Amino acid sequence: MSRVLVVWCPDWPVTAAGVDAVTPGAVVADGRVAACSAAARAEGVRRGQRVRDAQRRCPGLVVRERDTDAEGRLFETVANAVAELTPKVEVVRPGMCAVPARGPARFYGGEEALRLLVQDAVVEAGFDCGAGVADGLFAAELAARRGGGVIVEPGGAAAFLAPYPLAVLDRPELADLLGRLGVRTLGDFAALPSGHVAGRFGADGALAHRLARGEEPRPVAPSAASADLSVRNGFDPPAGRAEQVVFAAKRLAGELHEGLAAGGLACVRLVVEVGFADGHVLRRLWRHDGRLSALAVAERVRWQLSAWRGGDEEAVWGGVTWLEFTPDQLVPDTGAQESLWGSSGVTERIARAADRIQALLGHRGVTRPVLTGGRGPGERVARVPVGDLPPGGAPDGPWPGRVPAPAPAAVPPESWPAEVLDAAGAPVTVSARCAVSAPPARLAVRGGPAEAVTAWTGPWPADERWWDPEHARRRARFQVVTGDGRAYLLAVEGGRWHVEAVYD
Repeated sequence: MSRVLVVWCPDWPVTAAGVDAVTPGAVVADGRVAACSAAARAEGVRRGQRVRDAQRRCPGLVVRERDTDAEGRLFETVANAVAELTPKVEVVRPGMCAVPARGPARFYGGEEALRLLVQDAVVEAGFDCGAGVADGLFAAELAARRGGGVIVEPGGAAAFLAPYPLAVLDRPELADLLGRLGVRTLGDFAALPSGHVAGRFGADGALAHRLARGEEPRPVAPSAASADLSVRNGFDPPAGRAEQVVFAAKRLAGELHEGLAAGGLACVRLVVEVGFADGHVLRRLWRHDGRLSALAVAERVRWQLSAWRGGDEEAVWGGVTWLEFTPDQLVPDTGAQESLWGSSGVTERIARAADRIQALLGHRGVTRPVLTGGRGPGERVARVPVGDLPPGGAPDGPWPGRVPAPAPAAVPPESWPAEVLDAAGAPVTVSARCAVSAPPARLAVRGGPAEAVTAWTGPWPADERWWDPEHARRRARFQVVTGDGRAYLLAVEGGRWHVEAVYD
């Protein structure tokens, strides 16, 4: 098994957000803590907590929204520092990179000398890190996380991993199920027969079992194919804007995937090379356990360009003359499970078509609706650009004040002004205690004629973000049916009525 050196920068999302380790800080995504600093953890903040719970435990918590682009761009500084010592650096993810250890260790006088040299280079670049060496990437990562980094002797990965809890596999459902079966540590899991694990827990469980045993997550990759599977795009004249290169990268990645699929292969490590008009070539290795989507490849190209430009978000100095992707490590493509009734390849075809349209219209030119959490109908659907990861599931709520089912059929981009009158023609009001001044009798929408109200229900009060005066909102919602057979979801806020949605 190959020896690997891993450089791991703790709490990288927090570092990229500009929060140091001594400041209680957290990076949030979709209303939950995605990462936090050491000072925040000391106050009881944990990843996965709701922001409100984290702030309750740590009142002085500095909260930042997560910016994955900033994480990738900033980590190029770390990768470049490591590349000064050993050229073949592969970025596993922003915050962690790896290099083959055997050759550089011989050159620098041993694995410990290499480990300290790389660690010092990253610290001099301005970032805290740990560096560890072990057999395989998984064991090397855990070695880097232990007390600033350790070296695991060759052949000792299984013994080193044995005491670790199952949580380090980052598979919560599998860890929960194994825990209920009495399997608590990686050593317990590794002792199970491989065949039984695969039969009981499937392909992903078998992969996790290999990791627990200190083995590579998949069999050794086949040798490089005889055919040249690299793809290249030239720019004539040279591309002077980053967006031009990123759009070309998405299309080029799609061509690469098609070529690999034709040979039944998938790429887990990709070489991205960017050539400039002045002859300079920017090269980086990127790793991913599964297939990198076209958008993910384009994002990595953007990170490379952003880091090289020194913060200029748009211009590409000198112009890009060519872009090339080369698969560096290939594995057999296990494919995807078809549906029970026999699905065709429509999904892949749609994805490729969407990528091409997106390249023409821009990143947000093609979006898809994704259900999220919220009280109002307009808040429960987010439009996510095709290729982006959706929000991490609908928050568990229970969202008091949310309007009950069924959901409205249409939600206008901007709410419509409305006027609600009682039987005497006076405006209907709602008090701070949600008491309605009189039953709604007539409704006028967008300045139109007033229609008789034949049925109504409500109010559903919502007092949102009361702890944040700048963003606090108090609303009450009503469902109203008019004499012409139309049904509306109304909201009153600050004494003004408006239509939030329309029922079919």
